[in-house]
Amino acid sequence: MIEFKNGERVCIDDRAESRHHRVPAYAKGHCGEIVRVCEQQCRPEDLASGDVNGPKVVVYRVRLRQVDLWLDYTGAANDCLDIEIYAHWLRRAS
Repeated sequence: MIEFKNGERVCIDDRAESRHHRVPAYAKGHCGEIVRVCEQQCRPEDLASGDVNGPKVVVYRVRLRQVDLWLDYTGAANDCLDIEIYAHWLRRAS
């Protein structure tokens, strides 16, 4: 089920997770914009334990500004990083 739309602002959850989850630590807690709705895939937390029959979730491409990610970033203010994040790691930005 698609929860977010292109152009919508979202934040990446900052929770701790001991299992493999494909969310880089540097992206946790940051907010960005949905730039693409990708296909549904099995949750990486399930795949890491060998469960290939678990629920599938939508993956979203989220665009984050580099100046928000790195305190000492010296590139252009509009430089961005696109990263694909599973729906259960996202929430609407307030």
